[in-house]
Formats: sequence, structure tokens, C-alpha cells
Amino acid sequence: MSTRSLLPVFAATLLCAAMPSHSQQKPVNLPEGPGKEQVQALCSGCHGLNRVMNSGYPQAYWNTVMRMMINFGVPIPPDQINLVTDYLAKHRPEKPKPDASIIHGPVKVAIREWQVPIPGSRPHDPLAARDGAIWYTGQMSNRLGRVDTKTGQVREYPLKSPLTAPHGLVEDGDGNIWFTGNQVAIIGKFDPRTGNVTEYKMPDPKARDPHSLAFAPDGMLFFTLQQSNMIGRLDSKSGEITLVTSPTPRSRPYGIMVNSKGVPHVALFGTNKIARIDPKTMEMKEYTLPEPRARPRRMAYGPNDVIYYADYPRGMLGRLDPESGNVTEWQSPGGPKSEPYGIVYTKGAVWYSESGTRPNTIVRFDPKTEQFQTWAIPSGGYIVRKMDVTPDGNPVIATSTINGVGVVEVK
Repeated sequence: MSTRSLLPVFAATLLCAAMPSHSQQKPVNLPEGPGKEQVQALCSGCHGLNRVMNSGYPQAYWNTVMRMMINFGVPIPPDQINLVTDYLAKHRPEKPKPDASIIHGPVKVAIREWQVPIPGSRPHDPLAARDGAIWYTGQMSNRLGRVDTKTGQVREYPLKSPLTAPHGLVEDGDGNIWFTGNQVAIIGKFDPRTGNVTEYKMPDPKARDPHSLAFAPDGMLFFTLQQSNMIGRLDSKSGEITLVTSPTPRSRPYGIMVNSKGVPHVALFGTNKIARIDPKTMEMKEYTLPEPRARPRRMAYGPNDVIYYADYPRGMLGRLDPESGNVTEWQSPGGPKSEPYGIVYTKGAVWYSESGTRPNTIVRFDPKTEQFQTWAIPSGGYIVRKMDVTPDGNPVIATSTINGVGVVEVK
């Protein structure tokens, strides 16, 4: 697959929100100013100027976007990078965001962060390995990275196929690191001891966008395919892949986790549902959330496998009891536009990040008292898409837009 054929998907994902096809056809009159001609030429070929002009970011993020595009093969002449970036930052600035709501409380934390070495790498999913290291997927640099949290040393490993766009990340019992290849439709296995990468290709050409993944105790690897509306299961011993389609059209299977009984659950981000997967038959049972506008994105299991979920567009934290079907919701401290995203359950509480506030926050919710406590991410955060938990129970984050990873050390 050529670089150019990959770019429309990434441009839509990275530069802006999706727009209706009819609006993409409307002519765009760019504001006058230095860089207009370059933007017209460089940004219209793959994804259309409407998408660019409906986005809005601060200067630092436009710098990151340019690096992402260059990493992925967009031919931007070096002497025009600053010109294009400055033009976009001036005419498409960041849209207003809610201020972070800082709520003090009894818990003390220290947030440590590390920068990854390649600008525009876009570390997407973090993984807290059993040896205490933090792994991450360099989605736009085609690498997996490992941070030694004791020394701060960062090492990156190139992947096998060009433009893999690694996304999800998980560790198996032998220390192998498994990942989803977002753009080349694979599940990959990386052996840190040898550097070897094994690729498992999707058996169906319609199976695109492998997204998130989670291991069951028996070695079965379950994963989502967001844009294909599918769920997959890979036998890590035989390499056999089984695919099923979600019964709800355009349900966008997103976050996935496996509970203590080996049963996977999936957040259906395109609708107001969470699904249960029968690990043997792959049959899906859907739980419909009471609010039609709900859009669960990521999840975490609490005691007794109760599901806590981040309702991204409504700014809500939700809890679903799969046994009874009961749903409880709480407004996130940052409000309806706070965009809760990455989430975990550890040390007796729910921890998640608000990706829509400025700065982004780490939020702790105590299920017993139903009280919130929040902290600003020192670097600003700027979109924590997923979280994980270290062996000693500390939440781990990846701040993808500002090219970092971090750990929330709970005192």
C-alpha cells in the first residue's frame, strides 16, 4: 500500500473531526496571508481543505501535526514547514476549552513524565510491563518504545512493515509485546529479547483498523476493529483469527477488556452500548445505556467485575453492573465538555483523564464516598487516550499529542 493511499485516513483522524461528504465538496476560501498557497497545495490533495479549516489547535500542536505528517511520508519541503505551521496556527487557533477543575482531597500523588525521542511520534497506548518499564506505541514513527522508569532511558524498536501505525499494546506471559497494526490490518508480536516481529494478517480484506486488544487467561487475544465494526479473536498458539461483526451497524467497537472470568467486554463508541463477548462462540450480548447520547469509549473493571466507563462526548463517568444491567452516572468535574478518555481501576478507586480540559487532568473517583479528586497533568497532557496500571498499582499514561508518557505515583 502506498503512502498516499494511507494519508486520507490519517488526515481525517489527526487533523480534525470527520465531516459529511457533501460539505467536503464545498469550495474553501482560505484567509489571505503568508503560507496560504502552500496550505492550498499541500493540504488539499489527500483529505480536503474543509477538514483542515474545521480544525483548531495551538501552535505547539500544529508543530506536532506537521511532524506526524512528515513521519508518515507527506512531502512537505523543509523550508515550508514553519510557513505552513504558522499560517495554520494563526488562522485555525485552538477552540475554547473548559478550564480544569482542581478538586483537593486526601490522596497525594506525584506525576512523572518522559518525552519520547522522535518528534511527532504520537505515543498512543501505554503498557505497564511486569518488569516496571513503560512501553508505548509510536503510532506515527512506526516504532514501539520502552521507558526504563528507574533511569529514564528510552529505547525504541522499529517495526517490520512500513507505515504499520501501531495502536493498542499488551504483554503476554512470556514477556512478548503484542500490538495492533492500525493501517496494515495486522496483529503483531514483538519479542524484546531478539527484536523479531511476527505479523498476523486479517483473514478478511474488509477487516480494517485493528484497534485495542486484551488477553484472556487461556492465551486467547481479543481485539476490536473500529472502522470495520468487528471484534476479533486470535489464538496466540496457532495464529488462527476469528472475526465477528457487531450486531449494531456503525457501532465502532473501541476499548476492550477481559474480566476475571475470562469474558471480554467492549465499549461500542458509535452507539450507547457496551457488549459482552462469549469467549467460546464469539456471540455478542449488548447492554444499552439509558441515555441515547451516551458514547462509552474506554472501560475499567472494578470489584466483582463491575464496569466503569468513560462517556467521552457527555463528560460523564458511568458504571454498569453486567449482572443486573443497572447503570449509574456521575458528571465529571470538568463538566459536559471535559471528554473523559483513558481510565483504570486501582488502589480502590477509579482513575481517568479528562482530555478536553486545559490543562488535562488526572481524576480520582472514590466509589465508596462518590467523591472526586483531581490533579492537573504538569505537561498539559493534551489527550491521554488510554491508561494502564503498574505492578504496584500506579496509573500509567501516554500524552500522545505532546509526545510523552508518564506515571501517576500514588503516595
